[in-house]
Amino acid sequence: MGKEVRLFKSEERKSRAEVTAFLHQLADKIEAGQVVLRQGQEELTLAMPHSLILEVQVEDEDKRSKGIQHSLEVEIKWFDDDGQSGPLQLG
Repeated sequence: MGKEVRLFKSEERKSRAEVTAFLHQLADKIEAGQVVLRQGQEELTLAMPHSLILEVQVEDEDKRSKGIQHSLEVEIKWFDDDGQSGPLQLG
């Protein structure tokens, strides 16, 4: 397996309306071909190719004292060599 390097991470509690608004904005940016992620001084620009891999997964995890934590994970993947554009440009 290849080495995995985390380039950006964000985790925040938000309302359902805020999450929905974020996902709509993200979808618009993916459709336009460029996504810019910002958190504080950190910024990451992603050039999105035409061909993507979409993975959707649902998990339940027992957090013992807090009960069951549910997660819906949406992961979008792509390769450098798909002939469209490179995946990353640090901004």
